[in-house]
Amino acid sequence: MATFHLVSLGCPKNLVDSEVMLGFLQEAGWQLTEDPNDATVLLVNTCGFIQAAVEEAVDEILELAKIKEHDPRKYLVVTGCLVQRYGDKLALELPEVDLFVGTEGVPDIANLIQDLLSGSLVEKVNCPARFLMDSSMPRVISTPFFRSFLKITEGCNNRCSYCMIPSIRGSLRSRPVADLCQELRHLEQDGMKEISLIAQDLTAYGRDLGSEVTLPVLLRQLLAQTDVPWIRLMYLYPSGVTDELLELIQREARILPYIDIPFQHVSDSILKRMNRHYGQRDLCRFVDRVREVVPDIALRTTMMVGFPGETEDDLHQLESFLKKYQIDHVGLFAYTNEQGAASENFEDQCTDELKQDRLQRVMELQADISKNILQKYVGQVLPVLVEGLSRETDLLLEGRTVYQAPDIDGCVYITDGIANPGDIVQVRITEAQIYDLVGEIVEG
Repeated sequence: MATFHLVSLGCPKNLVDSEVMLGFLQEAGWQLTEDPNDATVLLVNTCGFIQAAVEEAVDEILELAKIKEHDPRKYLVVTGCLVQRYGDKLALELPEVDLFVGTEGVPDIANLIQDLLSGSLVEKVNCPARFLMDSSMPRVISTPFFRSFLKITEGCNNRCSYCMIPSIRGSLRSRPVADLCQELRHLEQDGMKEISLIAQDLTAYGRDLGSEVTLPVLLRQLLAQTDVPWIRLMYLYPSGVTDELLELIQREARILPYIDIPFQHVSDSILKRMNRHYGQRDLCRFVDRVREVVPDIALRTTMMVGFPGETEDDLHQLESFLKKYQIDHVGLFAYTNEQGAASENFEDQCTDELKQDRLQRVMELQADISKNILQKYVGQVLPVLVEGLSRETDLLLEGRTVYQAPDIDGCVYITDGIANPGDIVQVRITEAQIYDLVGEIVEG
């Protein structure tokens, strides 16, 4: 039987693409192997969103190329955002690769690889027309059986000055409500306890399908047609969060009191240069409104420091905002120029040293804020989804509250009690660390 080894890089949206490719390959008779030395085909699904991701992808490709070098019978295939972004340039830079497939080649992957092996491949670089996955496509879940992702749109209509996603992934394409309900029913049958809705911008869902299709409409149908206990919302654009959505989160216990909303900055001048369609006052009113409607909500955001033109006053505004509003989870990044993005040509570029200094400064501030925020959970009994044995030690279990998203936020270390992966148990929180909680299972 033909075998393949798959490496998936980047975000959860990319992971879903990898899972669909995995499904198409297995449907075509291919067998997945964890050991690249045992594989006929070495496959890398790349991210190309930022320079660090590009470098990680190239490093992974070159590592697999070394394995191929020792066994010329192997084939090296590269897919995903890196291919979609750089196209034919990659074929010149990476002659070790036998086949390049862009983001839109997901449903064609098995046929393209078969053409490669049979010697009938027409083009080494394949970037087909735009596609949108649907529930009829085979998908093999690679996350633990009790949690996964539901990708509700593809592409993005926002045109942030630092971002290449629209040129890589194309314009917004929303999946129909019925199709998403069908996919979630499939996932539920496999034992799913937590599903994270993902997109480049969840709040844009349905804008290409007509005024009657919105994110709240989709959520109500997902609730009505499935019983998945935890539904988490990831990647919402600040100005797209409506009162209707907030009231739905507050009313429906299965929609978790957690939203991930990338602010990117709070300075009006920087937000304008980023082409983000809101200002600092809007963000302040937004946070106040969210907490008014959903008092126990956990907010996650991302902030970027060192954007071209950022002054000390801009950074001070960011620090003051974080101190005042005590955001639960903050991902912090230093800006980097991206080839082809508008901001690459902006004046007043910050030096790398300045960017790193500012990043460290804000990270230290947020660490103190996070530790103080987590103290409020000590003594509370919270539902926790058990992930399994701790990554730190097999003497502890590890799980997450509704206020902690998988892979990006902290966790709960469970020091007492028995549970299985996928169980939702009641845990009394006994200790708060900087990013993590510690607790004991409450029996009965």
